[in-house]
Amino acid sequence: MELPDPLVVRIASALTPGAALDLACGTGRHAIWLAERGWRVTAVDRSSEAIASLRERAPSADARVANLEAGEYIIEKSAWDLVLISRYLQRDLFEPAKLGVKPRGVLIAIVLLEDPAKHPQRFRARPGELQSFFRGWEILHAYEGIASNHYVAELAARRGL
Repeated sequence: MELPDPLVVRIASALTPGAALDLACGTGRHAIWLAERGWRVTAVDRSSEAIASLRERAPSADARVANLEAGEYIIEKSAWDLVLISRYLQRDLFEPAKLGVKPRGVLIAIVLLEDPAKHPQRFRARPGELQSFFRGWEILHAYEGIASNHYVAELAARRGL
């Protein structure tokens, strides 16, 4: 099984377990790790195979098949202590994800960053773009550079009161 991202481990370990939402969770490496540490996890992905695998490995997680791009999952407002979006970029998902975070809750986003040697790519963020979605939030962590042999943008931000 793939290990959770070090940023997720560092930030989530410093929080009191509560309700976590893992969007575009894939096979659930983060959802499983969070559930094993006492978080009440809802995990969403469009792949029924990935969700079936997650359900097998973490039966306590509320794993749901939904196409986020088609709006098949509605993020409940102010419901989540932690929202996670990892290795997935859907620009219009950030606003509802932010609204889903409880006051003083945290959102962690990790997206692929445009490779400076290539033309702009739809599913990769431009430098500075990820952080621009979080103006007015307390930035706990922001990084752009190479991680796991990919150009990435990482951000962890806390919602105000």
